Amino acid sequence: MIPCVQKRGSRTVGLIFYLYEPGRCEEHIDPHVVAAWDAFAPDPGRHPDAAYADLARLLDQPVDALVPSRRPEQHVWHLSVRNSPEDPLLTDGQWADVARRMVAATGIAPTGDDTACRWAAVRHADDHIHIVATLVREDGRRPRLNNDAARAQAEARRLEAEYGLRQLNPGDGTAAKRPTSAERHKAARERRPQTPREELRETVRHAAAGTMNETEFFHRITAAGLLVHQRVAPSGDLLGYKVALPDDRNQDGEPVFYAGSTLAPDLSLPKIRKRWTTGDPESGRNTEAPAGPRWPGPAGARRRASTAMWQALLVIDHGTDEQIASRITGAGEVLDALATTSDTATRNELRQAAFVFERATRSHTQAAHGHDRALRQAARDLVRNGPALGHGEDGATTAMVIDMAFFLITAAAHWHARRNHAQQAAAARQSAQHLRTAYRAAAQHPMAVLRQRGQRLTQPRLQRQAAHIRAAVPELAEQILAEPGWPALAATLADAEATGHDPALLLHEATARRELDTADSVSDVVAWRLRRVADLPADGQQKLAVTRAGSFSQRVSGPVADRPQVSGKAR
Repeated sequence: MIPCVQKRGSRTVGLIFYLYEPGRCEEHIDPHVVAAWDAFAPDPGRHPDAAYADLARLLDQPVDALVPSRRPEQHVWHLSVRNSPEDPLLTDGQWADVARRMVAATGIAPTGDDTACRWAAVRHADDHIHIVATLVREDGRRPRLNNDAARAQAEARRLEAEYGLRQLNPGDGTAAKRPTSAERHKAARERRPQTPREELRETVRHAAAGTMNETEFFHRITAAGLLVHQRVAPSGDLLGYKVALPDDRNQDGEPVFYAGSTLAPDLSLPKIRKRWTTGDPESGRNTEAPAGPRWPGPAGARRRASTAMWQALLVIDHGTDEQIASRITGAGEVLDALATTSDTATRNELRQAAFVFERATRSHTQAAHGHDRALRQAARDLVRNGPALGHGEDGATTAMVIDMAFFLITAAAHWHARRNHAQQAAAARQSAQHLRTAYRAAAQHPMAVLRQRGQRLTQPRLQRQAAHIRAAVPELAEQILAEPGWPALAATLADAEATGHDPALLLHEATARRELDTADSVSDVVAWRLRRVADLPADGQQKLAVTRAGSFSQRVSGPVADRPQVSGKAR
């Protein structure tokens, strides 16, 4: 159940006209009053002698009784209450109960208050009602409406439980504004897959991912095809911006602009500037070597993004809340960058993952943005290196980075859940499901190649790799050896041996830091981690450059003192 306090108005009769008329798409069917402040209030929908003006005049009487100087300019209060499509249909009597409880909870008409505001609830569709009220009480005073939206939400959670409706997660006031019903109806009429507000929010977020200054940010917005209007002070300083879709026009044929702050709280110009002006106190630390020059272009960018997410994953296990919140916002930028540079096989799922995860990037925990520099640089790197192909090293490293993104987003979901951030945790879990689907599409071919190579290994070599697995993760060894992905992991261990690595040290590094018993395929996860940290080709068809590796702990991980030991479950 979604209650939404609408913008206040000044014409009661105008709102009543909207509630009773058919609507632009004739979606208003059988409009009628289900409850009101007075059981004898006129109902223009069911009583032919009642006019819209009659109901409006009665609602406005307490307002009109005041001298003009004391009348509130915006005196019309409007609340819509909508159920989910899968919810059972409520009767008129049940909707009447919902309306009475909503006006009581919000302070419009507290229970037992005979001098409260006048109100009426109109039902013109099966799944929702509209409540209209005038903001002067019968005794001439104003109602107390502090936090009316939050109180309506709290009452909705109680009603969901009592009526057996879909139970939504409680919000905390940090969500982006939902599209209005008018925006949804307009999008439906124009057959748009998203409302303009949602499309603009997604496009601006993608444009902001990894940017370093205003010039780059606005260049990306313009390149994405949006109309941009900048608000400039007389001094020449840029104060803000607003954007519009070229084909979204109002009735006068003018573009419909949305300010960045109305798209999402973190898309205002001051909030975006914070991403550019904060330094990283840990920028000098590097716990793993970046992808070398032999991995140029999109493949190298994906390897570096995987490393940045791995480091962020470790921080989520042991960092402060501010540091963790910063990594989560940075993860959102990486997902936005992946969504704009992915190939056809994964594009839709990655776009959905980024779109949904947007909700998980904001909470009342203030992010220390300086700590997200590595992830922001990874996002910038992804964008600057352009789209990845769906095959070869590009395709295989796409599977690698999605696999790591899944673990990071899942860890973010656990962190939010522990802090009772219900909406953020749900968004992160939903994003992880889209990443799971994208991973399967991206990994299908490269994993098949590695499995074929593993199946061609001699029996003594397979037994040697199996012994390494039993020594490194004895509690998961039999599960790994029975998985379809075991040959791919065996081929990876053989490749590591061929390039001079010690498989035992590699396995310890890949498995000791994080539990794996909740992974869909432990062998897949370990194989990608090994190929990343050992700098092996992600595409199993590439030839290995056989060179002796240096000390693994020094070459890959840096000083032992800098290597945090963590634990926690993933996937």
